[in-house]
Amino acid sequence: MSEGTVATGRRGSVVPAAERGATRIADRVVAKIASQAAREAVGALPPDAAPPHATVVVRPHAHPGGGTAPSRAAYVRVHLDLDYPCDIGARCHAVRRNVAERVRTGTSMEVPEVAVQVEHLHLTATAGPAPGRPR
Repeated sequence: MSEGTVATGRRGSVVPAAERGATRIADRVVAKIASQAAREAVGALPPDAAPPHATVVVRPHAHPGGGTAPSRAAYVRVHLDLDYPCDIGARCHAVRRNVAERVRTGTSMEVPEVAVQVEHLHLTATAGPAPGRPR
């Protein structure tokens, strides 16, 4: 290479940000990160429960303050099975929070929406008589 080569960023020169490339993260990679984060947040499930899975749509995202650099936002939908009885709202909140945090830190994308869809509730065996009126 010659001494005048500047485009590669070698020899101590700095390539301006406008001339550098951008990293594009595939939707399926974001979905895998979201699925793993949902599995971690849900914890142990009954043996017949399906593991959580996620679908993701990545779209351009405008900054609220009118920022100069365009960014991308990940809209995530997580499908999961839960054991029952449990606090469904609290578990969905934990999944939503964990997925948003992991996707944000792992991809540097905004996560404006994480929709949690509970597909099935699996009854857990309870010790003692069933609650309610005897029939």
